[in-house]
Amino acid sequence: MIDLAFFVTAFTTLFVVIDPFGTAPIFVALTQEMDQATRRKTAFRTCLTASGILIAFAAFGEAVLGFVGISMEAFKVAGGALLFLTALDMLFERRTKRREDRAEEEEHPDPSVFPLAIPLVAGPGSIATIILLSGQHPGFQGTVAAVVVMLAVMAVVLLFFLSGGLIARILGKTGLNVLTRLLGMLLAALSVQFILDGLKAFGFAS
Repeated sequence: MIDLAFFVTAFTTLFVVIDPFGTAPIFVALTQEMDQATRRKTAFRTCLTASGILIAFAAFGEAVLGFVGISMEAFKVAGGALLFLTALDMLFERRTKRREDRAEEEEHPDPSVFPLAIPLVAGPGSIATIILLSGQHPGFQGTVAAVVVMLAVMAVVLLFFLSGGLIARILGKTGLNVLTRLLGMLLAALSVQFILDGLKAFGFAS
């Protein structure tokens, strides 16, 4: 029987790993030129995509990566590299320049799958966490418990994302530009940390 302590501990752990407080400003920065309706759709699409990914890993765990011959360490390195590219875009406004060269219908690329759903929400940390949580109670019951906790955390993430419009209005265009640069730096550092964690497991970094 799974006790309440598991749910409290699991929720706290996954909440800290996903970090809605840190992810929400990034969501705002990546959707700052969208209208409210589009931003809302992006928020729901991001959370649904991330939830689907985490449910798959909760159900099948390391077998998902093992099936295609990918270790969790290699996944961390790949996720870190992709995240670093996003950080460069945020730092040097490459996304803005690309939008100016595209047709109007392509002016606002959809960031819901990448980089929001993966690797920012369903990244190496949250994937590894959901695998560990589901493994604490082997079997169907443990998987369901881990999924319930994950969905609760994802509901909080969605709430933060839906408040993005309010955050954008408070900060204004100048504030968002400054925030985008700062978050770009933080994302760059986070991506390097992902890469170092992966390399450390392979013995390439101390």
